Amino acid sequence: HVQLVESGGESVQTGGSLRLSCAASPNTISNYVMGWFRQAPGKGREGVASIDSNGDTTYADSVKGRFTISRDNAKNALLLQMDNLRPEDSAIYYCAAARIGFPSLARYLYAYWGPGTQVTVS
Repeated sequence: HVQLVESGGESVQTGGSLRLSCAASPNTISNYVMGWFRQAPGKGREGVASIDSNGDTTYADSVKGRFTISRDNAKNALLLQMDNLRPEDSAIYYCAAARIGFPSLARYLYAYWGPGTQVTVS
């Protein structure tokens, strides 16, 4: 059974940085495609970044060059380094896992989700 728990969300000023973490149940990070999604009030959940078991990644255009997704298989952890944060990055950020063979930002491909962590940029 896959379990995911996000942490690291907080309030920061525009231009600041945050590092989100997702703690996963054993063998999840290395065997699943992992993704970060976010949902702002009144908006749908959108894909932010994804990484597969080979380390291949994909990013939403809005975060390219500012966010970096990475994986620590030994610690069963997924990370999201967020730099140069903007107010429009404010949202609840979710970690997700998918049984697919390539990185993807398509929400419907992900079967497992964490409860989310709040990021506020002002």
